[in-house]
Amino acid sequence: MSATPGTMALESAGASRRLPAAPALVALAGALAAAVVVALGHGAYRVGLVEVLRLPWSAAADPAQLAVLGQIRAPRVLLAVLTGAGLATAGALMQGLFRNPLADPALIGVSAGAALAAAAVIVLGNAIVPASMRGDALGPLVLPLAAFAGSLAVTALVYRIGSAAGGLSLALTLLAGIAVNAIAMAGVGLLIYVATDEQLRSLAFWNLGSLAAGTWRALAVTAPLVVLALACAWQLAPSLNALALGEARAATLGVEVDRVKRTAIAVAALATGALVALTGVIGFVGLVAPHLVRLACGPDHRVVLPGAALLGATLVVLADAVARTVVAPAELPLGILTALAGGPFFLALLLRRRSSRGS
Repeated sequence: MSATPGTMALESAGASRRLPAAPALVALAGALAAAVVVALGHGAYRVGLVEVLRLPWSAAADPAQLAVLGQIRAPRVLLAVLTGAGLATAGALMQGLFRNPLADPALIGVSAGAALAAAAVIVLGNAIVPASMRGDALGPLVLPLAAFAGSLAVTALVYRIGSAAGGLSLALTLLAGIAVNAIAMAGVGLLIYVATDEQLRSLAFWNLGSLAAGTWRALAVTAPLVVLALACAWQLAPSLNALALGEARAATLGVEVDRVKRTAIAVAALATGALVALTGVIGFVGLVAPHLVRLACGPDHRVVLPGAALLGATLVVLADAVARTVVAPAELPLGILTALAGGPFFLALLLRRRSSRGS
């Protein structure tokens, strides 16, 4: 793997306090594989770990177990992998772009735009979605398609405002994201005010996040978008390493700074929008996973981006397994678990980092 000047500069910074990259990535990949096997076996209908590994290759497999694994668990677990990887990668992109470890995809309005569009479809669906569309094969995809369109529309607006002065200003983009987020969430609040009890329940469940929409049909639409975003994000790693040294220094190293900014925002919006449209709002994954990898392995984005994807996928797979089992046969919203686990853990890390600096 060739190193750019920006990458070499990052490698020399704090090298003594990081884990070796290759063993760390292998360990994260192994943890993800183990989490997938555990998640496939857990739920309202338990399947033993031995059966999970044996069923796909067994000629005498139990048809009921095969149906549960193949039609229900497998697409849901795959969606969990894509969700964790996509949100964590988008978070790593935003943290690298804004050079702030507290940045996440919500800064550019992706989640707020999706939430506003989803709320509009849930509350005003009879007025804005033709009955013929709701009744045909496209019906189950109306909500995620609307949420995806809303996320991209709001991101495009934030980008437009941030680039009003010619080049893309990160400070102006950040302020525009805060303002547009506030406006979008005010719209969601207005729709909640006029919603019926049934619509309120649907809105609450969507805003708290769930992987219940994980089907092979939904994955056929979402997976290519997320995989494309991941591939594009990993190509940006050397440029993000250079940007960590400052925009002026990155430009002298041959980085097209404005192009990298535009691409990073577009990729983060694509990954987050495609996932949030299907799963609802799932917090903290895009914030915690890249931050933990950066603390453990250093700031090199060639490690942070794939490491965050693997760790984020592992966290979401395990969280979803808990969500499906802790109150079975009911299901906890996934966003509650990620917030309950991610919030205190991240706060503890910040306090520990503060105390270590003060000592």
